[in-house]
Parts: sequence; C-alpha cells; structure tokens
Amino acid sequence: MSGEMSADESRPSAINNEKEGLENPTPSSITSPPSEDQKSVKERSLGRRFWDILTWTPPRCRWDPEKPPEFSMPLNILFGFAGAFTVANLYYNHPILNILAHDFNVPYVKVSQIPTVMQAGYAGGLLFLCPLGDLLKRRPFVLILVFFTATMWIGLCVTSSLAVFTAISFITAITTVTPQLMLPLVGDLAPPHRRAAALSIVVAGFMLGILVARVISGTITNYISWRVVYWLSLGLQYFIFVLLWLFMPDYPSTNPDGMNYFRMLFSILQILWKSPVLVQSCVIGFFTSAPFTAYWTTLTFLLASPPYQYSSLIIGLFALIGIAAMLLSPFYARRVIDRFVPLFSVVLGEGLAMIGIIIGTYTGSSTVAGPIIQAFLLDMGLQTSQIANRSAIYAIAPKARNRVNTAFMVSTFCGQLVGTAVGNHLYAKGGWIASGSYSVGSIGMALLACAVRGPWQDGWLGWDKGWKITKTAGTADGRTEEKSHLAAKSHFDKAKENGDTEKGLVQAIQERNTGEGIEDTAGQEEENVIREIKDVEEAPGTSNSVRGLTR
Repeated sequence: MSGEMSADESRPSAINNEKEGLENPTPSSITSPPSEDQKSVKERSLGRRFWDILTWTPPRCRWDPEKPPEFSMPLNILFGFAGAFTVANLYYNHPILNILAHDFNVPYVKVSQIPTVMQAGYAGGLLFLCPLGDLLKRRPFVLILVFFTATMWIGLCVTSSLAVFTAISFITAITTVTPQLMLPLVGDLAPPHRRAAALSIVVAGFMLGILVARVISGTITNYISWRVVYWLSLGLQYFIFVLLWLFMPDYPSTNPDGMNYFRMLFSILQILWKSPVLVQSCVIGFFTSAPFTAYWTTLTFLLASPPYQYSSLIIGLFALIGIAAMLLSPFYARRVIDRFVPLFSVVLGEGLAMIGIIIGTYTGSSTVAGPIIQAFLLDMGLQTSQIANRSAIYAIAPKARNRVNTAFMVSTFCGQLVGTAVGNHLYAKGGWIASGSYSVGSIGMALLACAVRGPWQDGWLGWDKGWKITKTAGTADGRTEEKSHLAAKSHFDKAKENGDTEKGLVQAIQERNTGEGIEDTAGQEEENVIREIKDVEEAPGTSNSVRGLTR
C-alpha cells in the first residue's frame, strides 16, 4: 500500500518537474541539437511532402470510371509538344560538336562520342523503361521521368568537365523516352477509326523535335553560346512538366494486378513469335529508318563541299524542309491512313521515300533541288509508314501496347544506327551517290517485306485472303473491332465499389472477350484473367449464367 502511495505521489512531482523544465529551460536544453531520429523523421516528412506534390492529381484530371477524361485535340497537341521537346534532348549536340571540343579543350574525337553515348542510353530506356508503361500508371510515371530528366539536365548546363557532361548525357538519354510512352497511350485513348490521325500528331512532334533541335542549336550557338541552348532546353523541360502536371489525366494501369518485370520483358519475344504483323512492321521499320539517318548525316558533307560550300547555319536550315512535311502529315493521316488498311498506306509511304531518294541521290551532286525534294518526300514517306505500322500493331494486344511499341521502336532504332554507320562509311568510300544507292536498296527491302504478306493474312506469308484496301468501319488495322480495356477495368472496379462483384466481372470478361489479342500477349495479364475467372467460378452463390460465360 505504501509503495502504491509513493508511486502515485511521485507522479505530480514528475509533472511539476517537467513544467519547471519547460518554464525554466536549462542552457543545455536550448542548445542541444536534434537527435538522429528527429532528423530522419524530418527528412522523411520533407521527402514525403515533395512526393505528394509531385504525384498529386488535379480534380479535373482524376480518373472517374463513370465519366473518363475525353481524349481531346488539345491533349493530343500537348502530347505532341511534349514529345517534340523531350526527344530534342538527344540532338542538340549534333551540330555543335566542334564548339564543344573547343570549350572543353579536348580533341574532336572525344566529343564525337557524346551522340553515340546518348543513343546507347536511349536504347536502354526503350528496352528497360518503356515496357513499364504496361505495368505502372502512366501519369506519375511520365511526370517522374520528365522531372528527373530536367533536374539532371542542370548538370549539363553548368559542368566544365567533359567526363561529367558525357555521363549526365547518358543518364538523361535513358529517361528521355516519354514520347514512346505517350504513343501507346494515344493508341489506348483515340477511337480506332481516328487512331492514325491522333498518332500522326505525336509522331510529327517526335520528328519535329529531331529536326528543330538541330536548327535551334546551330543558330543560337552561332550567335551566342551553346550553354544558352542547354539552358533553353532546361526551361522547356520544366515547362513540359508543369503542363503535364496540370493537364495530363490519370489513366489507370492496363495491368493493375501487377506483373513480373523480367517475365514482362520476355513476353516481348513471345508477342513477336505469335504476331506476324508485328514482325513484318519491325522489318519494314528497320529498312525505312536507315535511309533517314543516312541522309541527314551525309547531307552535311555534301552541302559543305564543292559546288555548294554552304555555311553550317544554312545547312542547319535544311531541317525546315522536313518540318513542312511533318505539318502535312496529320491531314494526310486523316484523309488516307485512317481510310485504308495499314499495309496500303505503308506501301504509299515507301513509294514516296523511294522517289525522293532516287531524285536526290542522282541529281544532288549537280543541283541543290535534288536534296530538297529528297528531304520532303523522305520525311513524308517515313512518317506515313510509321503511323500506318503503328495503327496495325496497336490492335494486336491492347493490354501490351507498350511492349509492342518497344519491339517496334527497338527495330527502328537499330535501323537508324545501321543507316548512320553504313551511310557515313559509303560516303567516305564513294561519295553522295554511293550512300544514296544504299538507301535505295534499303527502301527496296522494305517494299519486299510489304510484298510477302497481305493485309488480311493471318499467317506469315501469302495474299490468299484478298487484296481489298479499304478498312472495316470503326477499326484501326482494318479488321479488328476493339473494346477499351480501360472500360473493362472500370466496369469491374465500379461494380466492386457497389458490392456487385459478379455483375462487374461479367461486364469485364465480356469486354475482354470481345477484344482480340488478349491471349496473344502470352504474359501475366492472361493469368490474371484466368485467376479472376477461376475465383468467380468457385465462389459460393455464383450463378450458372456467369459460370457458363467464364467457360
């Protein structure tokens, strides 16, 4: 009893002591630094606050399954603008390598490694980051990549070390893949019968960034400094981040149940194995992209030599010719590509490219009109081919569009590397005509790839399914009626919220069953569907009608 009393009596004393300590703090209590735990909590809270701001979604951009955000023309243009000045990061250094060598006080051969390093980084991003678009929610993923790239870009603006400049260039190139995440998203959102027109705006932005970067960089460096170019790029990237943060809707993940990352990468090979149309598009993309880079690389050598001997500023302005072709592509896509089967539009594009290359190659040494015509028709043909091919391949596996796009872009990127290497080598050996003749042969191989398989063919070879060139109404590839997998997810999630899981699963399964290509992915998402079906079959109280639907 006395022990209890002493314990009780000690409490007021302890409280009083605490009050006295607060009212009359000792010097040690004032000056003592915060503990390591307090610092850790503070740092975590600051980091958490920053993360919450970065990933916060404005109310008008939040996903509502009852009223999904509409894919509008302003949003389409925003994606095109963001793609243009994101991919431009890879090309600002191309026309100013000699200036960089002078400012960093190193031989030209060391600076010439920067474009190669950035291309290697971009290839790594294509292969290892882009497939994550099938797993993660696109809005936070894109915002994080853009913000990270912009923040790292500060180092390029201020460093005086070539080694640091090269390393940061490699890192930022890896994360400069947001345009390749936006293209499959446009494939998800645009109506199938308008998909080519919507894709053409983003593809035009992508190509615009490649060419405008050279014009901006060469012009500003000629009159001011190359660092101004990089500071301008920094401002544009943060501006893009702000625009996307304010206006990009928060679309749900196409595979919300998650997937094994390495199995997801392996599924790209499985999709290729099962999809003749994707393999055909990849081969065409490889042989079509090679002449593009071969032309723009060797054009500088031609125009800087007799009989032209143009300045670097005038040579850079040749990119404006390609821009003219890009501005026309959305109108062309709406009138032609959206109306005819993709293979027909691909052949038209290859034909335009072939005509331009022949004219430019065999007249370019005597008249500048040849390279001008080649620039316009080559760019127009390349865009036509790429947009039409994407219209075809995005119908293969609606829930695996990022992986499909990865396969297509890796093959296209390999073609660009081959075109640059072979074009430069042949120009050094035989001049402009030798390099151009290689481009003629490359387009010839693309046309041969078009010829081996018809637009209505299910297998790898043949034309026995017909020669019709007009699309079936409401389709992107001419034959596949698509249903939005986002709509399927919305039915299921909304029904679960209302406590009617069975009804929601019925609607989701119906959506999935009507979308051709789900089984073609041979990946984790098929297992997710099977697991859901099995769960609903075994659930007590499941109706026979649902069990019949799931079988």
